[in-house]
Amino acid sequence: MAIYLDHAATTPLHPGVLDAMLPYLREHHGNPSSIHASGRRARQGVDEARETIAALIGAKPREIVFTAGGTEADNLAVKGIAWAGTARGRHVVTSAVEHKAVLNACAILERSGFEITHLPVDRYGRVDPADVAAAITQRTTLVTVMAANNEVGTLQPVAEIGAVCREARVPFHTDAIQHAAFEAPNVDDWQATALSMCAHKAYGPKGVGALHVRQGTAMVPQQQGGSQERQRRAGTEDVASIVGLAAAMHRLHGDPAGRAHENERQAGLRDRLIAGMGGLPGTRLTGHPTERLPNSASFVIEGIEGGDLVAALDLEGVEASTGSACTTGSVEPSHVLLAMGIPPDIAHGSLRLTLGEGTTAADVDRTLEILEACVSRLRGAATPAAVASR
Repeated sequence: MAIYLDHAATTPLHPGVLDAMLPYLREHHGNPSSIHASGRRARQGVDEARETIAALIGAKPREIVFTAGGTEADNLAVKGIAWAGTARGRHVVTSAVEHKAVLNACAILERSGFEITHLPVDRYGRVDPADVAAAITQRTTLVTVMAANNEVGTLQPVAEIGAVCREARVPFHTDAIQHAAFEAPNVDDWQATALSMCAHKAYGPKGVGALHVRQGTAMVPQQQGGSQERQRRAGTEDVASIVGLAAAMHRLHGDPAGRAHENERQAGLRDRLIAGMGGLPGTRLTGHPTERLPNSASFVIEGIEGGDLVAALDLEGVEASTGSACTTGSVEPSHVLLAMGIPPDIAHGSLRLTLGEGTTAADVDRTLEILEACVSRLRGAATPAAVASR
């Protein structure tokens, strides 16, 4: 059986989450906008899910907008809030290490006449809140900085950034899609105007997400149609998946002590993996050494191509990635690693290993053995000319 170490890309659907979804796939087939009994039963499922998620993050149920995933939630927040604020100006502040869902949404805004400020990060991938404060102007309509990086696992100082934005009276959006799998974000603690989440990073179904939008925040809908989701997101709700999102989040965060214990267990395995990789010559940990997600270990390895290593690991039964699952098909080095100051030739040798609830110490030890053999083999196969061309 394969050792799956790509939980940042997606997680397996938990059986308990599937059980919560099944009634809405089998019996409760109604459209939640219909007023008959079947519609009302479907609406009850959506409403209960909304209440569950809101309670977990310290929000009001009416502030939760269901979407078709994290990418849509990010797009709705970034473009929707920015366009709604054009009376103030056309300026958005973001970071150089955001997910492509945010960066490409900002690129659309830029082509529409917005000015986009991409804040630098330090060598660990962290944004300085002082840089956020310095970047905000009277024309700034939105600041968007992620809570935890999907490639290197670095945690951002979102509470401090949120405080800066509140002081400046500028809306603050944070992509909490990776972070929410380990800690239920509190929107008041973070001073978040908007916050994105999704299910499939948290042992829920793919294709469903949620956006918290603080009450009173103006936002332009990004798809037109019916009046669903309080006219903020048109389209018939995917009831079963929405129920699955709520079940996944409640399973993770309904028992804070249990969640803390599992986070600590995964962090211990992560540190075991990092320590083991320290014995592999030419290997460097990327991301913050301590302020990182409990399950995330990422590296650059000199003398190899990350894609070649991932393929070699796959043949040996270890499933990993070179970085974000959304960009692993690209031949370009990671924009996250480049922003952290890692030279392009070294950034090509990136490897991301992300653990999960089923990962064991034996999995970590076996992975380290396989990694050492694969790296040695790949380095031995590289010709001097190929190495010099990197």
